[in-house]
Amino acid sequence: MVTLEIGKNEKQQRLDKFLRKYLDAAPLSAIYKMIRKDVKVNGKRRKQEYILEEGDVLTLYVADEELERLRKPRKAVQAKKQFGVAYEDEDLLIVVKPSGLLTHGNREEHRNHLTNQVIDYLIHSGEYDPRSEKTFSPAPVNRLDRNTSGLVIFCKNYTALQDFNAIIKERGRVHKKYITLVSGVMRKPLSLIDRMEKDEDRNRVSIADEGKVMHTEARPLYSTDRFGGFTLAEVEIETGRTHQIRVQLAAAGHPLAGDPKYGDPEVNRQVRKRWGLTTQFLHAWCLEFEDMPEQYARLNGKRVTAPLPRKLDAVCRDLFGSVKL
Repeated sequence: MVTLEIGKNEKQQRLDKFLRKYLDAAPLSAIYKMIRKDVKVNGKRRKQEYILEEGDVLTLYVADEELERLRKPRKAVQAKKQFGVAYEDEDLLIVVKPSGLLTHGNREEHRNHLTNQVIDYLIHSGEYDPRSEKTFSPAPVNRLDRNTSGLVIFCKNYTALQDFNAIIKERGRVHKKYITLVSGVMRKPLSLIDRMEKDEDRNRVSIADEGKVMHTEARPLYSTDRFGGFTLAEVEIETGRTHQIRVQLAAAGHPLAGDPKYGDPEVNRQVRKRWGLTTQFLHAWCLEFEDMPEQYARLNGKRVTAPLPRKLDAVCRDLFGSVKL
């Protein structure tokens, strides 16, 4: 028999969802069978949709050996810190991700990605103790492509993670702004609204007649006719789709400089030769908060920024001289 007390980072979850996380090596059929026969909450049988509250006591009628078999081994993963800290409070950690670093792990990289680095940082700062947590680990609520640098929001507790997953989807609360260098002279602001089609096998997005809506607003900051024409633009995304900025600006005739997937090959050869730029010039530089729920009212009017990385700043200085964001 195993007894678990629900803490602040497990509350407000359905019973079945909690058990799926806690018994992460168990098949679904085994979990639902356990709910019917081998699980009690506060001494009573509960249905799978029961919402757990802080202080609830779960009793699992399984042997310790069986429990060990139903849970994946917990290993502390140390990862060298490569990110900067732009803002931190009791609920949030906003970090600056460098280009070349994955936000999450994938099949090729299980260890050294941004999420593991943040978890390791919070363990060492005393903000997170994996030994006392049953299912929760700090997680991002927005993501950036491997070769896009800039601001990523992490939540330190389950309540904030739930809240910000909802907040980030609501328009008008968190404004996400990027700086990009595009090919050609952008004469006026662009308002781009398209639908997307994604090729999962190639991890490539295209404009389509049907599919999820992509909405991007772009405004030129600096332009030059040099080297065939370039524009430094600020881009705000109203939706957060895969490769959204890259595919929409390319379709609008202004592909991102250095973008190997959607860019202009001739422009890419030029920026690689002149500035050593081998990936897209794209940096998530600013987050602005407004109309936040009461528990996060401290963020109203807050503006968190991350300066351009040195390599991208050098490109701007060569093209435009002094650049002020």
